[in-house]
Amino acid sequence: MADKSQVCSVWLGSETGILKGVSLSKKQAFNFCEMSCLSRDQEVCVLGWGDQHETEVLVGSVNGTVKTFSTEKGIFTETRQCGESTQGRFTGLAVTDSALITCVETGLLRVWKEGSTDTVEINAGTNVCRMRQNPSQRNQVATGGKENGLKVWDLERPETPIFTSKNVRNDWLDLRVPEWVRDMAFIPDSNKIVTCTGHHQVRVYDPASPQRRPVLEAHFGEYPLTALSLPANQDSVVVGNTHGELAILDLRKGLVRGCLKGLAGGVRGLQCHPSLPLVASCGLDRFLRVHSLEDRSLQHKVYLKSRLNCVLLSSKDLELSSSAATGDVEEVKEEGGEVDEVWDTMEMINDQAKKRATDEEEAVVTGVEKTTKKRKVVK
Repeated sequence: MADKSQVCSVWLGSETGILKGVSLSKKQAFNFCEMSCLSRDQEVCVLGWGDQHETEVLVGSVNGTVKTFSTEKGIFTETRQCGESTQGRFTGLAVTDSALITCVETGLLRVWKEGSTDTVEINAGTNVCRMRQNPSQRNQVATGGKENGLKVWDLERPETPIFTSKNVRNDWLDLRVPEWVRDMAFIPDSNKIVTCTGHHQVRVYDPASPQRRPVLEAHFGEYPLTALSLPANQDSVVVGNTHGELAILDLRKGLVRGCLKGLAGGVRGLQCHPSLPLVASCGLDRFLRVHSLEDRSLQHKVYLKSRLNCVLLSSKDLELSSSAATGDVEEVKEEGGEVDEVWDTMEMINDQAKKRATDEEEAVVTGVEKTTKKRKVVK
C-alpha cells in the first residue's frame, strides 16, 4: 500500500466512507479503506493535511471520528473520537503546531491539544457551514453559516471573535437581506477574506477597514454557491455552485473572467493548486476534474464510482512521475483517451449480407404492388 499512496497527488473523500487517492501521471486510482466494515456513518466530510510536509491526511467522518492516514506507509495510523454524530457533520479540520482544530455544524469549535485531555471550546453560532484556517497565521480561523455571519477567531484569545461581519443594508423594498455563508478563504499577503454565499454572492471583507460590511460584492449565476478556492495569482477566485457551474471571478472589479465547462452535477469540493495554474473539482457526478486556469481547458477527467464530498491537492507537481505502483488498482479513464472496455469485448457483426437481402425483398414487394395497381387501372 505504501507504493500506491506515495504516487498519489490528489486525495478525495466519498459518501461511502472511502479515502481515494489518484495518480494523474500513472492514470491510476486507489481505495484506502477496510471494505469489510464500510457504512454510511463513515462518510467522509472533510480532508486536511496533518503536517506541513504533507505526509499525513486527516479524514473527518460523519460519526465524529478523525482518522490520520500516512501517505508514506499507506495505512491509517490513528483514530480519534472528536465528537458525536448528534452534533452534526464536520465543517472544517485544521492543525497548529501542537493541536487539532475541529468544527461541527452546531457551531462547536474545539481545539484538541496534543498530550492533554483538556480542550478549548468555542461557540461559533448555529448552522455553521464552513471553518477555514488562516495559512499565514495558523492560530486564526474563520467560521460562517446560514444566518450566521462571517467571524474570525483567535484561538489564543477565544473569548470573543476578533472580527464579526455586518450584514449588508436592506434591499430596495427595505427588506432584510438573508445571510448564508457557504465557504471562505483568507487572501494571502493581506487581511482580507473572501466568502461565497447560498444566494450566489461573492463578498470580500477587510477586517482592517473601519466598516464591517463587505468592501466588494459580486454575483454569479442564479444558484447557491457551494465552494471557492484562491488561485496562485491571488487577484481572482474560483467558485462552484449546485448546478455544476465553475467560474473565475476578478477580485479587483468583481467581474466574471470566464467559466470552466464539463461538469454534470453539483460542486462539493474545490481546490486550486498552490503554485500551478490548475484547479481540481469534484461533486455529485462522481468525477474528479482538473482544469487549467490559463486557457480554461479540461486537463484530466477521472471517474471514481462514488459521489465525492471533498478534494485535497498536493503541493507537488500533479503529473510528476514516480516509481511504478504494483497490485490491483481501480482503473482511471480519461474522456476521449481510451475506448470503453465494454465496446472492446463486444463482437463485430457484419450486417451487409442481411441488409442486401432485405433490400432485394423490399424491391420485389414494391414491384408486385406496382403491377397490381396497373392491372386495376386497365380494368
